[in-house]
Amino acid sequence: MILAGILLIFHLMAKNYLIVFPILMILVTEIAYAQDLMREHLNTDTNVRSYLALGDSYTIGESVPPEDRYPVQLVNRLRQGGIALEDPVIIATTGWTTDDLDCEIKASGFDRDTFDFVSLLIGVNDQYQNKPFENYYFNFAKLLLRAVELAGNVKEHVVVISIPDYAFTPFGQNRDAGKISEELDRYNQVNKQVADYYGISYFDITPISRQGLQHPELVATDGLHPSGKMYALWVDLMLKDIMEELR
Repeated sequence: MILAGILLIFHLMAKNYLIVFPILMILVTEIAYAQDLMREHLNTDTNVRSYLALGDSYTIGESVPPEDRYPVQLVNRLRQGGIALEDPVIIATTGWTTDDLDCEIKASGFDRDTFDFVSLLIGVNDQYQNKPFENYYFNFAKLLLRAVELAGNVKEHVVVISIPDYAFTPFGQNRDAGKISEELDRYNQVNKQVADYYGISYFDITPISRQGLQHPELVATDGLHPSGKMYALWVDLMLKDIMEELR
């Protein structure tokens, strides 16, 4: 249509300017419309990013509404900042250990896909279920390398989140809170060491989780897991760095 208009213009130019001018205006309008359509296609298709969140109860958001889960809050905040993101894909279930997560990733088939951004938070149930501590280093390292693969081997698009300290909840206070905190510190030393070794961004949300007794509104109604308000604080901590990386 545009090419035909151009040929017609050349044919008529020497004959009648009053005929050529309206045709030229129509042609310019069509070109502008085509450019708008192309820009719209680029903005809505090629720039929309995907996000995979790997974890356990803290990632699936046990005892909070779906919209309060930290992956969902993170996506919403990134969208507000101009980052186009699909809804997060979440592979996480309450009670999962590192072994459970590894098995589920393999079973899900997602290990054959590539995501633009991947987060990993896992380990509290290895501690709670008294799994051999020496296995955590190997299991976490294996999961982190898998996360990098799922991010298309772009390590800058992977983040590790520390394990919250549930000793600072009503549930934890009914147990040996000191022992819980001590053991989780050891687990977090391991996951940070592994993340640092592979050059992966690490977000330490554990100090935020330790505000749970001082600020009861940060604990969910089950007396154990974070509330949506605590998850929002996690997102506040991570948002700037993640947004800069995804731009």
